[in-house]
This record gives sequence, structure tokens and C-alpha cells, in this order.
Amino acid sequence: MAAWTWRFEKADGAETPPAVQPEEFTTQGDAESWIGEHWKALQEGGADQVRLFEDATEIYGPMSLHAEG
Repeated sequence: MAAWTWRFEKADGAETPPAVQPEEFTTQGDAESWIGEHWKALQEGGADQVRLFEDATEIYGPMSLHAEG
């Protein structure tokens, strides 16, 4: 079974620990729902962007946690 995980990054792409610990996700939809619920706390905790992975494969990213101006 695939594991879906988020990588949390600063604006320069450096990995940063998340302010909210993610659970383990078994579907892409679950992972995306979680980020939708917690993006603001993650941003306030120092993450600027995220990348979504299925196992070791990057699905998309970087995706900004900052609202479009």
C-alpha cells in the first residue's frame, strides 16, 4: 500500500519541521484534506511551501502555503 507524505519547506526549498505533525495517509485525498485543514498553522509555524510524495515519488510541489496577493 502506498504511503502519502508531505515535505515541509522554507521558501528556499530547505526542509523544515512541521508545526503540526501529520498522520500517515493511505490516499492522496486524505493527505490533501489534511493540508487543507492545517495549512495556516503550518505556515504560522515557519513552513512556506509543501511537496506531496507517494512513497519516494514526488507527485507535486512546491505548493505555497501563502495566499496569493
